[in-house]
Amino acid sequence: MIVTVTPNPSIDRTVTLPGELVRGAVHRVTSVTSEPGGKGVNVARALTLAGVETVAVLPAAGHDPILAGLREQGVEFHAVPVSHPVRTNLAITETDGTTTKVNEPGAALDATEAESLAWAVVQRARAGHWVVLSGSLPPGLPDAWYSEMTAALRAHGCQVAVDTSDAPLAALAAGLHRAAPDLMKPNAEELAGLTGVSAESLESPLARGDAGPVVAAARHLVEQGVGAVLATLGAAGAVLVDGDGAWLATPPPVTAVSTVGAGDSSLAGYIRAEVAGLTAPERLQMAVAYGSAAAALPGSALPSPAHLNLDGVSLTALAEPPEGVS
Repeated sequence: MIVTVTPNPSIDRTVTLPGELVRGAVHRVTSVTSEPGGKGVNVARALTLAGVETVAVLPAAGHDPILAGLREQGVEFHAVPVSHPVRTNLAITETDGTTTKVNEPGAALDATEAESLAWAVVQRARAGHWVVLSGSLPPGLPDAWYSEMTAALRAHGCQVAVDTSDAPLAALAAGLHRAAPDLMKPNAEELAGLTGVSAESLESPLARGDAGPVVAAARHLVEQGVGAVLATLGAAGAVLVDGDGAWLATPPPVTAVSTVGAGDSSLAGYIRAEVAGLTAPERLQMAVAYGSAAAALPGSALPSPAHLNLDGVSLTALAEPPEGVS
């Protein structure tokens, strides 16, 4: 069983434009889709499509449309009752795949709702192989909530993956000495912020085929106790660093349609491969296959196994910098 946790779920509304987004202009859209969303919900949706037993834990009222959407897609869920509706996020996609996101903050959780959410996560974790903590935090939860939940989950023997950003990510990094997750999934900008370097210092070498700075930044987290770091790098693919090595995977050529959910799909691919007993480089290969497949789909659609091109993903074992050099 995989447990995904989405403290700040959303209805993801995606509109597709026939051309370029122009600020201040009037646009006519070519399509509109709405899907149950939030990062953990997306992971649960992708894993469910692959036949992996998964339950999505999220705060939502029993009549909220997000739950109807999950039922329609066959996603098992545990909803913690709250008094407010789930937020709506807007993604605007252009013909070249460029995606602009406008995300609502989400309604605040009161003390009782916050306590109920944490209790539900721990209860579900007792039967979970992985617990995936994903996305932003709503008002009412402290920035250190993911760090606190990682520590609480350690008593239950499950593996913990975290995918977040901004203040919750900084708080997680500050608490690694107390409780480090088994997997972190930052993108290049997030990884740079965690390790005190600029995003450009990671991305510019990548354009020349040099993943060394990404490996060094990810290795810094592994040395602090993180089991593995899956750094997703957009069209450049992804780098995986763990205690045994480092690998780069580059995707097959795809025409990007929408990047909504691509990172979440990569995380789902990694988890799916780990549950199947695949090696670290094979987990990375699956992650990149999922991410590239998601980018080729419209709106917030997520890939099924039929969409994957595993053979098109190139894997490279990376030489790491000498000890003490970053």
